[in-house]
Amino acid sequence: MYYVLGPCSAENEQQVMTTARAVADLAVSPSDTLIFRAGLWKPRTSPATFQGVGFLGLAWLQRVQNELHLPAATEVATPEQVRHAVQAGIAYLWVGARTAANPIAVQELADALIAEQAQRSVRGLFVKNPVNEDVNLWIGNIARLQTTAIPVMAVHRGCNHRPCWRMAYALRLQCPAVPLLLDPSHLSGDAARVPALCGKAFELGLDGLMVEVHPHPAQALSDSAQQLPLSSLLNNQLCWPTSGSATQQVAPPPSSLLWLRTIMDETDDRLWEVVEQRMAISRQIGDYKQQHAIPVLQPERFWDILSKRQQWAAEHGISPQTVEQIMSAIHDESIRHQTPSKL
Repeated sequence: MYYVLGPCSAENEQQVMTTARAVADLAVSPSDTLIFRAGLWKPRTSPATFQGVGFLGLAWLQRVQNELHLPAATEVATPEQVRHAVQAGIAYLWVGARTAANPIAVQELADALIAEQAQRSVRGLFVKNPVNEDVNLWIGNIARLQTTAIPVMAVHRGCNHRPCWRMAYALRLQCPAVPLLLDPSHLSGDAARVPALCGKAFELGLDGLMVEVHPHPAQALSDSAQQLPLSSLLNNQLCWPTSGSATQQVAPPPSSLLWLRTIMDETDDRLWEVVEQRMAISRQIGDYKQQHAIPVLQPERFWDILSKRQQWAAEHGISPQTVEQIMSAIHDESIRHQTPSKL
């Protein structure tokens, strides 16, 4: 297992060393790989936000490696950043989601790694999935980076705080030899959800975690809402499997079935989000009808919608009777939301 832990951004030397010492003290199996992570160059949306300390932070990561004997990792997005990181002897590098959306940029990073003969010092490359749900682009990026002769590992970080488990499952099926880690910090955007997602990573048989931790998350200069406090490491809140734990004693369901159930759960979440959105629109329609003295119930509108949905059902192998039951229930709830006295 790979455990890649540290702050979203390296902010100052004290913060880096404090966090790195906490990471170094973690009790993991001798067969596991423990890595300290910290971003130096931050591809932020607004130039008015913290952009990272840049090249200055390389010396801090060197100190982590030299004093704590803890390999460090940082994100690279340009050939210049690759050159400096390799020359500084940083053990692991990762390609972020925004860079991963541009295959030309990823190819430039691969070329820079080859030019710097990075395979002599860099132990591994992590590549996150693109911000959009495109598994083929993710696989293509992995192939580009594999030309460097450096071990490549995939990191699933979701898409805009959505799990996108279907994409991760497709990668697992198509690239079974590539280690797959989970980044629950970016996947959720919420520190409170990170421990449960770590547990999900173990259930699905993933190969590691990349988790953001910070001495004082509320004061973090970037992504404060999703970073865990160092106390979460000390209290084992990330659900590490331990000897004799229930995780090891209970045989999990077949991996493919568990993956498919996870994908179904996410699909159901999206379904109910859409239902909620539909009810919000229904309330707006109700307000309009009330302002313009339009009757709430308009049967001809419902039968028109139902007819279209039943036709769609027949084309997609779904029972028209089932569609009628679902649409009738949704219609009844929509009417309720359009009638203020019934809310």
